[in-house]
Amino acid sequence: MRSYALLAVACAAVPLSCPSIAHAGDAIDLQIGGAAVVAPKYEGSKEYEIRGFPILAPAGSATGDDGVVQVRGVDDFRLRAFNFNGFEAGPLAGYRFSRDESDGDRLDGLGDIDGGVVIGAYAAYSFSSIKPFVSYHYAVTGDDTGGLLRFGAETRWPVTSAIAITAVAGATYADSSYTDAYFGISEEQAARSVAGLSQFDADAGIKDVYLNLSTAIPLTDVWSLKLSGRYSHLLGDAADSPIVETESQFSGVVGLTYRFSIDR
Repeated sequence: MRSYALLAVACAAVPLSCPSIAHAGDAIDLQIGGAAVVAPKYEGSKEYEIRGFPILAPAGSATGDDGVVQVRGVDDFRLRAFNFNGFEAGPLAGYRFSRDESDGDRLDGLGDIDGGVVIGAYAAYSFSSIKPFVSYHYAVTGDDTGGLLRFGAETRWPVTSAIAITAVAGATYADSSYTDAYFGISEEQAARSVAGLSQFDADAGIKDVYLNLSTAIPLTDVWSLKLSGRYSHLLGDAADSPIVETESQFSGVVGLTYRFSIDR
């Protein structure tokens, strides 16, 4: 079974910013709640699944102000260790999901892929309302599924004094270990494939392009609604893989959180 607990902490991969762990005097602000997530069963699947998760995280800002702790996805918990004149950088950590052969008919016989802990680093530069970024994510436990390099830009559009929409657009480069694991089919796997899939060599390259929109809507002083929608389109060998049913991948999140303080 996948380790979805980390997805819950990340508010199910909503690319939110947390203004570090907010402090009010001698108190630490946290948020707790739940989220419903709809996403493909695996990369390339045309079938979707809906799951519910708890949320426990540093309290976020309704305006999306950046802080020391930033959450951009389940494999992208960022710690801003350096910040000077708009440039910021630091380490990141997270989790990469497993994939089970029971997730789709085309996967039957190919075997499971174990997920694991991801570590890496990021850098970004803010000018005006645009923040270009680059981040690297490498799996250090579980099966050898290699690394991903993401690059793109994000911006925020204020809607009201309390609400802003965050837009993130970019692309993902996958190394050969990642494409082999998630999109390639070895000679042995082809022989075991129940769907009769042929051997397929997936080379490193741009895996996808994506667009993500998210917002946090304060309902009261302590209750907030979290909304996120993402579209990605598989490219290159990832799109050409026999396991892929559709190149277009959609996901969405609806969450509700309660903000409270703990005295230090």
